[in-house]
Amino acid sequence: MDSRTLLQRKSISVTDYRCNAGPDDEPFTEVHGSYSVAYVRRGSFGYRTRGESFELVAGSFLTGRPGDEFLCTHEHHACGDECLSFHFTREYLDALDLPGAHGGGWQSRGVPPLPDMMVLGELAQHSAEGANNVALDEIGTALAGRVLAISGRSPKPAGKTARDRSRAVRAALWLDEHSHEPVALEDAARDANLSAFHFLRLFARVLGVTPHQYLVRSRLKRAARLLSADDRSITDIAIDVGFNDLSNFVRTFHRAAGVSPRGFRCAARGDRKILQERLSLA
Repeated sequence: MDSRTLLQRKSISVTDYRCNAGPDDEPFTEVHGSYSVAYVRRGSFGYRTRGESFELVAGSFLTGRPGDEFLCTHEHHACGDECLSFHFTREYLDALDLPGAHGGGWQSRGVPPLPDMMVLGELAQHSAEGANNVALDEIGTALAGRVLAISGRSPKPAGKTARDRSRAVRAALWLDEHSHEPVALEDAARDANLSAFHFLRLFARVLGVTPHQYLVRSRLKRAARLLSADDRSITDIAIDVGFNDLSNFVRTFHRAAGVSPRGFRCAARGDRKILQERLSLA
């Protein structure tokens, strides 16, 4: 595991993690040292904690509570994973003054790819790369707010076999790779050697979202990255990530991010008014 500290302050820190572990590497028990939320920007891994199991793919999030033991596994993907991780003190969360902020609402678990959090994750990634003018601690505040807002509302992971988990993870990796192309449910099901009906049920049971939701959110994730660092027109970006209709792209992006694609681009370039409005919704 390679790690690099990007921000270090008394109440919040940000670390870039790059893991090269694969199916042949033996997992070992670790312990969360802080309240944390990590954005999975590439790859996949399994996360086991407190008797629950989660499969995390690109766009997912992992939240950790200090003192909780956990285990990361890599039996379904040989290329490792990359995460951008935010760490907070208890005092920092208390100061947010949000429901659940006083410690109890923050749990160790995997969070499925949620569109508004994915967009924030991509904004954070570009901020870490110095490609925009947004401060990492501002994005960390927004992410912490979203974690607390959804605390306790996501269903617990359903039981699934190792084969189910492997098929779902590989399908998600395939969808993420092909998201810029026209993709039908039957295409992804065929790649997984399943009927469309069984593929839909398996994917949703393992990853917490349907294949179509994951496909659209993968496109939004790529769009956020391009809007943050690319000067091409919004129309060109919409087409490049897989949306054939500009109005549908604008509507879908606005619903996910809380701002229009143009507004998001302005926020990525330092428009504090737009950013503060977005943070107030966390």
